[in-house]
Amino acid sequence: MSIRSALKRIGPSTAPLFAGVCGAAVLQTARAGDVLPPPEAPFKGRIEFNAHDSLPDWPLPATAPKGAPNIVLILVDDAGFGAASTFGGPAQTPELNWLAAHGLRYNRFHVTALCSPTRAALLTGRNDHQVGFGTISDLATGYPGYDSIWRKDTVSIADVLRRNGYSTAAFGKWHNTPLWEVSPVGPFDRWPTGLGFEYFYGFMTGNDSQWEPTLYRNTTLVKPPATPEQGYYFNTDIANDAIRWLHTHESLAPEKPYFLYFAPGATHAPHHVPQQWIDKYRGQFDQGWDKLREEIFARQKKLGVIPANAELTPRPAEMAAWDSLTPDEKKVCARQMEAYAGYLEETDFEIGRLVHAVQQEPGSDNTVILYIVGDNGADAKGGPTGSEDYDSPPEPVTERLKYLDEVGSPQRFNLYASGWAWAMCTPFQWEKRVGSHLGGTRDPLVVVWPDGIRDLGGLRSQYTHVNDVAPTLCEIAGIQFPTEVDGVKQIPLDGTSFAYTFKDANAPSRHRLQIFEQNGNRAIYVDGWVAAVRHSVPWLPISPDYSHDRWELYDLKSDYSEAHDLAAERPEKLHELQAVFEKEARKNDIYPLTDGSKPKQPLMSAERRHDVLFYPDLGSIPTAAAPGFKGSYRIIVDATIPPAGAEGVLVSDGSRAGGFVLYLKGDRLVYENNVSGVDHNVLAAGIPLPRGKVELAYEFVQEKGQGKHSGGTGRLYINGQVVGEATFPVVGDPIFGTFDIGSAQTARVSTAYQMPFKFTGVIEDVRVESK
Repeated sequence: MSIRSALKRIGPSTAPLFAGVCGAAVLQTARAGDVLPPPEAPFKGRIEFNAHDSLPDWPLPATAPKGAPNIVLILVDDAGFGAASTFGGPAQTPELNWLAAHGLRYNRFHVTALCSPTRAALLTGRNDHQVGFGTISDLATGYPGYDSIWRKDTVSIADVLRRNGYSTAAFGKWHNTPLWEVSPVGPFDRWPTGLGFEYFYGFMTGNDSQWEPTLYRNTTLVKPPATPEQGYYFNTDIANDAIRWLHTHESLAPEKPYFLYFAPGATHAPHHVPQQWIDKYRGQFDQGWDKLREEIFARQKKLGVIPANAELTPRPAEMAAWDSLTPDEKKVCARQMEAYAGYLEETDFEIGRLVHAVQQEPGSDNTVILYIVGDNGADAKGGPTGSEDYDSPPEPVTERLKYLDEVGSPQRFNLYASGWAWAMCTPFQWEKRVGSHLGGTRDPLVVVWPDGIRDLGGLRSQYTHVNDVAPTLCEIAGIQFPTEVDGVKQIPLDGTSFAYTFKDANAPSRHRLQIFEQNGNRAIYVDGWVAAVRHSVPWLPISPDYSHDRWELYDLKSDYSEAHDLAAERPEKLHELQAVFEKEARKNDIYPLTDGSKPKQPLMSAERRHDVLFYPDLGSIPTAAAPGFKGSYRIIVDATIPPAGAEGVLVSDGSRAGGFVLYLKGDRLVYENNVSGVDHNVLAAGIPLPRGKVELAYEFVQEKGQGKHSGGTGRLYINGQVVGEATFPVVGDPIFGTFDIGSAQTARVSTAYQMPFKFTGVIEDVRVESK
């Protein structure tokens, strides 16, 4: 019977009663022993001289506890508390609406204020800094709380479930492997398949193009099954793959429960989405973010997802008012929000397809679905008027109007203005990156379990945190979380099971203490009180000076949205909480706080060497594993040009969003510098190609004293002779994409050719020499 049909029956719940946390009273008797792997069972057969007189005894595989449920864990990216219609937002989320009506809504569920940290806490049950993820892997530093090195003493919930008889798979965005290990040569023990997932399909970094992603199947980089022109879209692809995996599992191992982790890259920037989803929201945001926030707040009150006495917090002084924008700026910004709303609705649609497939499987009534709408608050990095080219400063608004209809398409890498992010975090203060305030750390959670939840459509207001998910899954599966794994003593869980809330809406919160910190913004929660200090603004550089930070104090028991700072009225309470923060900060490796400088990470093996030699059969590798092309350098290609001539890619690094490509076309050697997908600086050789063996080279000499991607002089060489020279004010930064030799297999930097544009001559080797 499917979930939908089962939920039509109204009657006494067959779900067991819950009490305690993981390791106390649980859904069913927890397994004896908390060491993984368990000791091998002794051989119970009989061995004689010959097999005829002997009795075999097969070692049994791990089996899950009887009645252990299937688990589907869904994590949406970069969506604030007030984005989805289920919680009053403007983006229609009918699938989430349906699940909320047949499960439980949580309106005091907390995450961290950044991507990697939330995922680390979610999958381990520990605080983010305890796992080495006090920040995103891209900004890792050489300190225990921030090094992005997932340690052996923080086993993942996926590994615990796998070792207890579950099948496990992950789809979508990962973002929890050190960037210097995202390479064809690994190591792979901190990839998804090294951390408990038996199968992975998705991308490894914090963000990627939704049209042309850098895809991995397990640990192998693979080409997307189609192009954007052929209808490829990442959300659809991972939903298809997850459904395929589910069907395969249920065909071949229906007796095993499964853990399916579905984490789309949406709704992280770039806000890529097919045009028909944008069109659904035409004209719906012309009123601006100030008015939209009021509308969301009113709907939240009507839906009952916030308390009746909750207050709407004011716009920060650092953020522009909608009425301060020019008419053209308003037009540009409104289109950004139309794209975002369509992006979230399309994501919900694909999640609905997966949920529907789950519902069609036998035993679906005993499937727990957790749908977390955001790994942090909405992203305010876009600044006053957003950007259509991601990390690049916005162009003059007159230019932006010219390509307004390309927003959401493969040609653009759009991120909305910070005002929209603020509106998506209604009714709270601040947004993503601000770990001190609820706009960055509170997101919706919906839980559905036909066999385990009776209060359909119920609201839960206990204080819960993303690190509570792992112990909750342990409890409902009847599995004791291990204290030792592979001989390594485990750090105790920081989270607390919230399975008790399934039965009792009025039970007091059991999660009583929680620390937060991202980008120097920090807070401590203790039994309903929060002490917080905001240090940085999401769209501005982080100051290394902490001497002017001011602590605030809020009583969340009576002040749901942190609208009233009580620091001046209750200094003794503030000091009490500050002392707790200091103790917990030391315990959780939160120090040292960032000094605002760009961290220096361990380099790829290619970057550590002065000269790098690549062979033509290298294939595609992620840009992070490429030499980096920082400062001055020379690329030398030893090739053979056939008598009829040749064309094709020699070396390519990046994607439509930025990078460079060295290629042959029209009997000319060509270098193209792609800056943020907007400016394409082309340098072509002044003479035709010779035939036979040839040395082709590109040299870049950076201006002294400039940053790593600043400008300089580029020169083309054929057999040592300069055949072209140009000055480039800025060097394209390969944010997304791959490094390729001999063809553009997975990413296209230039519009001058179609993929794969395979080189029709012969490449002997490619050398990169740093200067």
